[in-house]
Amino acid sequence: MSTHPTFAVVGHPNKGKSSIVATLAEDETVVVSPDPGTTRQARGFRMQNDDRVLYELIDTPGFQRPRALIEWLQSHERSASERPAVVREFVALHEGDPRFQNECELLRPILAGAGILYVVDGAHPYGAEYEAEMEILRWTGQPRMALINMIGPGDHVEEWRRALNQYFSIVRVFDALRADFAKRLELLRAFRELSEVDQLWARSLEQAVEVLQNDRKARQRRAATEIADLLIEVLALSESAACAEGADQAQLSKELTERLRKRVRQREHSARRVVQDLYRHRSLQMQSSEFDLLTEDLFSERSFSVFGLSNAQLSMTGAVTGALAGGAVDAAVGGASLLLGAGIGAIVGGLGVMFGSNRLAKVQVLGSPLGGHRLIVGPISSPNLPWVILGRALLHHRLVAETNHARRESLVVDVDAGEHLAGTIDAGRRRHVARLFERIREQSGLSTHQREELVSHVVAAMDELGGVR
Repeated sequence: MSTHPTFAVVGHPNKGKSSIVATLAEDETVVVSPDPGTTRQARGFRMQNDDRVLYELIDTPGFQRPRALIEWLQSHERSASERPAVVREFVALHEGDPRFQNECELLRPILAGAGILYVVDGAHPYGAEYEAEMEILRWTGQPRMALINMIGPGDHVEEWRRALNQYFSIVRVFDALRADFAKRLELLRAFRELSEVDQLWARSLEQAVEVLQNDRKARQRRAATEIADLLIEVLALSESAACAEGADQAQLSKELTERLRKRVRQREHSARRVVQDLYRHRSLQMQSSEFDLLTEDLFSERSFSVFGLSNAQLSMTGAVTGALAGGAVDAAVGGASLLLGAGIGAIVGGLGVMFGSNRLAKVQVLGSPLGGHRLIVGPISSPNLPWVILGRALLHHRLVAETNHARRESLVVDVDAGEHLAGTIDAGRRRHVARLFERIREQSGLSTHQREELVSHVVAAMDELGGVR
């Protein structure tokens, strides 16, 4: 028997066995296809944390001749206690027999000690033809659990449950294509119940749940760090070029602005790849469904409307950060300004947000130490752009974190994000983040402590959006 929990995923062809393996093992290499008979040989997929194997799932081919098999078993039955031995005799006798290739392949890991996860499709009606399969599995004597997968729109769960309860100690409904992280943990806890007969396995699965939860939090923190670094780098970016006397500065400014936008888009794209890698979605692509939210150009009006702050929120945020800056003036003069500094700072901050909302970055013409002039576009001064980037990053993280590995179509963005997603962040948190944005612009970056503060705010915003549970 394996030293780590091992489960053979078995059932009728084309009932979602491979999808369940892909989801629970977080493995994109599992072959998932709508065509029956795609899986021809049993193959193990291990869920690992570093070098430690948490559990193993064995993808198996579907039953092909279960009635012929059960008839053979019944004709060779000696006693109930000898049934597992009779199953073993069948496999030994029919090795290499093409008629029972699938049956031998799926029974072999069970006879080696794997627990059984029997998969059915709850979207289609129960049929008596499945009873031969369930009876064969009962003959093995191994711990058994049934999963009612939901492949289509139908609902025949209750009739399946009544039948399965007669053969399996645990029956669970599990939608392999839509199960989020919480659902996967729930299923692992059910595995633990199934493994109570083997205390070592039960303890291993209990530890696996804890390890996966901690690993999930660590991934979220690393994703938040990447998003924070994206914001820090973008807000400090600039583009420059030599500006000869008499040159068309407006045209040069336009060209540099477009170069700056291109760099911002590229940095956002690289951040998305990092986040997808963290959640083992290296090959995931994005497409639109009802809304093209994440495929919308970063600088489009729609992106600013959906992901950034509203004008009112921008004005309020600008007023608050301006007031903080004005308060520093009051403190410097010992309060002699009668708090006029805070009042003026709020007005200037709010107006700066309103009047600067359509400008991407500062444009300057500076003298060069080598002679001549250089035109500089940057750093980015658009008050809403960092909020747009943050809003897009939060939604992307949520979708990637909750998309399981059985879904092989592109990442479909069908979340009702409403408008001004960044505006859903707690108002107090927005004020702190806005101040950090100002620090980035003033310092061309953040100190280590300030960076960690921004990361913590991004993690909290992820939780508010419901990205990780």
